[in-house]
Formats: sequence, C-alpha cells, structure tokens
Amino acid sequence: MAITGIGSGLDISSIVSALVNADGAPKTAQLNRLETATTEKFTALGSFRSALSTFQATLKNLSTAETYEKRTATSGDSSLFSVKAESTAGTGNYSVQVFNLAQTSKVALQGVDDPAAAVGTGSMTISAGDKSFSIDINDGNSSLTGIRDAINAAGQDSGISATIVTDPSGAAGSRLVLSSTTSGTGNDITVDVTTDGDDTGDLSVLAFTPPATTDFEPTVPADPREAKVISYARDASVAIDGITISSDSNTIEDAIDGVTITLKKAQSQEDLDAATTVSLTVGADKAGVKKSLQSFVDAYNNMMSTINSLTSVTEVGGDDGQPLAAALVGDASVRSVLSGLRNEMSAAGEGSIRILADLGIRTERDGTLSLDAEALDTALTDNYDALSNFLAGDDGLMMRLNNKIDPYAKSGGIIETRNNSLQNTLSSIDDQRERLNTRLVNLESRLLAQFNAMDALVANLSSTSTYLEGQLANLPGVVKES
Repeated sequence: MAITGIGSGLDISSIVSALVNADGAPKTAQLNRLETATTEKFTALGSFRSALSTFQATLKNLSTAETYEKRTATSGDSSLFSVKAESTAGTGNYSVQVFNLAQTSKVALQGVDDPAAAVGTGSMTISAGDKSFSIDINDGNSSLTGIRDAINAAGQDSGISATIVTDPSGAAGSRLVLSSTTSGTGNDITVDVTTDGDDTGDLSVLAFTPPATTDFEPTVPADPREAKVISYARDASVAIDGITISSDSNTIEDAIDGVTITLKKAQSQEDLDAATTVSLTVGADKAGVKKSLQSFVDAYNNMMSTINSLTSVTEVGGDDGQPLAAALVGDASVRSVLSGLRNEMSAAGEGSIRILADLGIRTERDGTLSLDAEALDTALTDNYDALSNFLAGDDGLMMRLNNKIDPYAKSGGIIETRNNSLQNTLSSIDDQRERLNTRLVNLESRLLAQFNAMDALVANLSSTSTYLEGQLANLPGVVKES
C-alpha cells in the first residue's frame, strides 16, 4: 500500500474514516434505537410477568376451600394443656378438668455394696407392658456396672434404660435404676431372673415385681436397700364436659374429633375440689382469612404499582420537550389483563356475599384497592359460611381472576412467547451489526485503495509537471525571469 498523502498532501486516513462513519451512522443509529427499545420492552414484560405471578400466588391461596375450613383452638390455661385443631374439627366450646398426667414407670432395684463387684450370673428379662427383652449375664458383665451397660445396649428398642445411683452414706448402697418411656396403666417395669446350677452368685436379688396399687403413690420401704417403685406407669385422666376420659399418653387425639390436646400438668387439688374447669374453644380461623384477604389487597396494589410504572407517560419541560413514555404504554397484553380483572371484580355473584365491597374491599379512584377492616369483621361474623362460596372453587372469584392472568403469566404463555420473540430480535440486531461492521471494513479498504491510487497519480502528475517545466525552461529563446 502506498504511503498516503505523499502526492496530494491530503489527510487520506481522516477523509476515509469520515466517509466510513458517515456511511455507517444511519444504520448504527437505527440498530441502537431498536436495541434500546427492544431491551426496555423485554425488561418491562419480565417485570409485568413477575407482578402477575406474585398476585397469582395470593389468588391460589384464597381459591381453595381449605383456607376457609381451617380451625383455631384455644386453651383457657396453656400451662395445663395446649390444643390444636384440624379442619375436620367442629366449632364449639368445652370445659376441661385435668386430674393427672400420664406417667411412665421408674424403679430402683435392690442396693448392693459395690457396683464394680460381681452380683451373679444367669439371665434377666425386663418388661414394661408388652415391651420386653432379655440379657445374658456372665462373668464378664455380672457387676452392677456391666448389667447396666447390657440393659442400655439391649433396651433401646423397648424404651428402657438403666443408670446407677449410689448413696454416699452407704445406707442405700448402689442401686440399679430402670426407666421406661412407655406411659399408661399396666406398663410398669418388672424384672425376672433365671438361674441354673452352673450360675454363680445371687442374681435373683435384682428380680422385681411392683406391688399392686390403686392410688399410684409409691411407698417408702423400711429397708433403704429394698427395691422400690419410684413412679408407677399411669394413664392420664381428664374430664371433658363432665365426661371422664383416660389416655395412656399425655397427647389425647380421639376425645374430640379433629382436636389434639397435649397435657402439661394436672390442676391443683384445690381447683379439683372446687370443680374448677378450663375452657377449650374451637372456632373458624377468621383471623387467618382476614390476613389472607389483606394480602390479596396488598398484592393487587403492588401489581398495579408495577403496571402504572410500566405504562406511565412523563411530561418533559420546555416547548419542544417530548413526553417520555414507559416501555408498555398502550401495550395490548396489559390492557387485556386489566380489563379482564376489572370485569371479574365488578361482576356480582349470588348469595349474601355478592361483590368484594360486601367484604369491605373497594376500588379507589387511582385503581388501587382498599380494605375496610370493620366491614370485613362484620362480614366474617355474619356471613362466614358464604365466604367460601364467593371466593373459592372453580367458579369462585379468586379462580376466575387467576384464569384471566394465567394465559399471560404461565410458562409458555403469551408474555414468555413475546419475550422469546424480543430475544430473537436482539440476536438479529447482533447479526446485523456484524454484517454492518464487515461491510464498513470492506468499504474502508476500498476507499483507502482508491485514495492511495489517486495520491499516486497526483504524485506522478506532479513529477511530470516538474520535468516538463524544467525542459521548457531550457528551450532556446526562452527568457528566464530574473
């Protein structure tokens, strides 16, 4: 390539650059405008879809009948018992008395002098109700410590464990204390010992059968080393509306249909003697429904706030200022969704609750919703049973609103299809830019070649001109100017 500007003295590089830029500027500006508009619309449609999906989640919660069938359960004294209710529970008020809690069995076997000394060999069968297990006691584990470890290893599935308690004074000696996790009358711990002629020591000292009782109060034996009951296994006893109920567990599930009562402590004897009762109340979860309806109003208003920002037109100061229009001004999808939602919310149903205004939900001038808490409380008190028919189910308001949104917000729906198209447009812009750059590179190469050729021609002409001037100057008769 010739050195540019030698013959002509022109700044060929700047001239070519200006020509190339002038040729590419219109198309570049067009692509930039298209890219900006496409990106803004792509982002705006994503925000629009997100707002619809968030509102749709609230609609789905309110469109199910289970939302209105939930129950609340309240204990008049949570220190005595707690309570929870399933949706199957009937509403009502109950009077409860807690006579005693369910207990598990705990016993202390006969004391020995040294927990490390051998007690005897043989086999032990330990039972608590219908749960039992057996262990073999040999010379390797015949001490109280060894027996404790054998019980803990074998009794895990039966819920029976053992510890050793030692009296520092020596009066009660060291005692094997057995505990069971199985509560309820008839589940007391018993220890049976079997020995034969080959066994050593006297393992039978650890055998134990709890004495029969009706008051479940453990007795204190005269001999401090004698085996004793620390606590009897016992049923819980309560009265519900004057009907006495026994349970082998402190969790009572079958007394009231759909209601679970968890006992925590018994009433004082003074309260029992005075026949003091504690209330148990099961009611509809109106507070939960009220919270859900407030969430509906908030979600709708948040959606409208997003839509308003995406469809706003902002005035610009000055006589020549053009208004700034948001990306979705006049968008058909936005108009269609809003029209469908407004039509459904204004349509009247049947029954004691016909429109949202009957629940204290009203449309304000700016298109947002407001909730009158007092009017809603009245509706929940007077017409709660009609609420589910109006809001829930396939024909309820919430599902109808959801059906207006779903074609746009769902995967593969209208908005996603439009965004895919916009994404294709952005990809096309990249392809067009690449083709434009290729064309401009070729144009630059061609112009440089042409200007360089022109420059070389000018240089040759200039050289010829200089030569001719010299020859003409040397011709006879030519007078040189002094």
